[in-house]
Amino acid sequence: MNRLQLFLLLRKNTKLSEKRHPMFEANQYGKFFSYLASSIVGLEFMGLGTFLGWLAAKEDATEIIFLFMPFLLIVDFGVRFTTQQTPLMLVKPYLLIPVSKYSAIECFLVKQLLDLSNFFWILLFLPYGFIVWCGGATIWIVLAMLCLLHLMVLVNSQWYLFVRTLVNQSIFWWALPIMFYGSLILPFFFLSSKQIDNVIDFLIYFLNDNVFSWYTFIFFVILFVAFFVVNRRLQMRLIYDEISKNEKTKLKHVSEFKALNRFGQIGEYLKLEIKSTMRNKTIRSRFIQGICLITIFSLLISFTDFYNSSFEHDFWCLYAFIFFGSTNLTQVMCPEGNYIDFLMVHKENILTLLRAKYYYYCTVLVLPLLVTLIPVIMGQFSILMVLAYLFTATGPIYLILFQMAIYNKMTLPLNDKLTGKNQMGNKWQTIVSMIAMFAPIIIVSLLRFLYSDVTAYWVLLIIGVVTTLAEPYWMRNIYRRMMLRRYENLEGFHATR
Repeated sequence: MNRLQLFLLLRKNTKLSEKRHPMFEANQYGKFFSYLASSIVGLEFMGLGTFLGWLAAKEDATEIIFLFMPFLLIVDFGVRFTTQQTPLMLVKPYLLIPVSKYSAIECFLVKQLLDLSNFFWILLFLPYGFIVWCGGATIWIVLAMLCLLHLMVLVNSQWYLFVRTLVNQSIFWWALPIMFYGSLILPFFFLSSKQIDNVIDFLIYFLNDNVFSWYTFIFFVILFVAFFVVNRRLQMRLIYDEISKNEKTKLKHVSEFKALNRFGQIGEYLKLEIKSTMRNKTIRSRFIQGICLITIFSLLISFTDFYNSSFEHDFWCLYAFIFFGSTNLTQVMCPEGNYIDFLMVHKENILTLLRAKYYYYCTVLVLPLLVTLIPVIMGQFSILMVLAYLFTATGPIYLILFQMAIYNKMTLPLNDKLTGKNQMGNKWQTIVSMIAMFAPIIIVSLLRFLYSDVTAYWVLLIIGVVTTLAEPYWMRNIYRRMMLRRYENLEGFHATR
C-alpha cells in the first residue's frame, strides 16, 4: 500500500467514524450555524480583499498586502485555537497494523494541510490579486503572490500545530507564542507616530525589494518543511507516550479541602469539582485559556482605544462572566457520564451534584470580577454594569445553561487529548451558547434605547438577583425533568464511553 492509498483509506475511515458517532445527526444543526457564520465572514473577507486591492492599485504597490500579513496570521492563529484540534484523533488503531507509523502520522498531517480552513483566506487573496492585476500587475506577479500568501498560511498552520501540541502538555509553553507575538506588537505601543511612519516606510521599501525574490520563497519552503518534520516527530512521540500511559509522575501533597467537610455531601461534590479542574487536562486548559483571554481583553479595554463602543464594552464584560459557564456547563453531566450509574444509586444524588456545580461556578466568577475591576478603576466600566452582568451570569444564564443537564447524553473523555474520540456537540449546546452570549446584550440595547444605561443595568441586575435567589426551585425542576429522561440518557452515556 503506497502513501496515496493509505491517505485515501484513512480519510475514508475518518469520515465513516464521524458518521457512526451517536451525536452525528444532532451535530448537523451546529454545522449549519457554523456554515452560516463562515459565509458571513467570507463575504467580509472578500470586501477586505477588495479594499486592500484598491489601495494597492492606487499606490502602485502590489506588495502592500504583505504589510498586513503578520496581523492576519495572528488572527488566523487565534481562530485555529478556538476551532481546530490536533489532527491525530484516530491514530491509535493504526499503530497496530503493519504499515509505517510515520506514514500514518504524515497522512494525518497532510489531511490537516488540506483542510478547508487553510483555503479560507483565498477569499481575501483572490479579490486582492484580481484588482492589482487590473491595476497593472502582471499575471505572473499575481500568481507568485497568491502562491506565497498561501504558503505563509500553511506555515502558520504548522506553527499552530506545534504550539498547540506543546501547550497541551504544559501551560508554560504559552510563553512561546506570547513572546513571539509580543515582540511584533508591543513596539508599536511605545513608538511615536513619526517613528511608526518611519518603520512602515522601511517595511514597504524592504518588501518592494525582497518579497518576490527567489530566496523569499526558498525561506518559507524551508520553514514549512522544518515545521512539518518537527511536528511529525513530536506527534509520534506524544502518541506513543499517551497510549503507553508513559507519564512523568511525582509525589506531591494532595489537599483534602477539609474546610468543605462542614457542607456535607455538597462539600464532597465541591471537592470533586475542584480536583477535576486541577487534575484533568481538558477542564484545566479551558480555565487557563479563559483567565488569559479575560485578562488580555480587560487590559486592552483599560489601556488602549480598542473596543471603545458601548456595545463592545457590554459584550466583553458579559463574556468575562459567562466564559467558564459557556465552555463547561454546556457539557454539564458529560464528564459524569463516565460513572453516571453510581450517581443513580441514591435518591437525589444528582440534585446535590448539580447544586454543588452551581455553587462552584458561582464562586469561580470571583476571578473575572477581580479582573474586570481594572476597567472599572480606569473608568471604562461602571460598577453597576459589572454587577448587572455578574448576577445575570449567576441567574438567568446559569438557569439556561443548566438545562443542558436534561439533554446531554454523551460521555466526555477527561484526559484524552491526541487520540481521544470525536468530541462532537449537539444542536442544543450551540443554541444555548448563542442565547447566553447575545440575549442579555439585546435586552440591554433595547432598554438603553427606550430609557437609559442606568435603567437598563438596574433592570438586568434585579432580574439576575431574583433568578439567583430562586435557584433551589429551578434546580429541582431541572432535576425532575432530567429523571424523566434518565433511561434515554443512560443509553447515550453508555454508547459514547
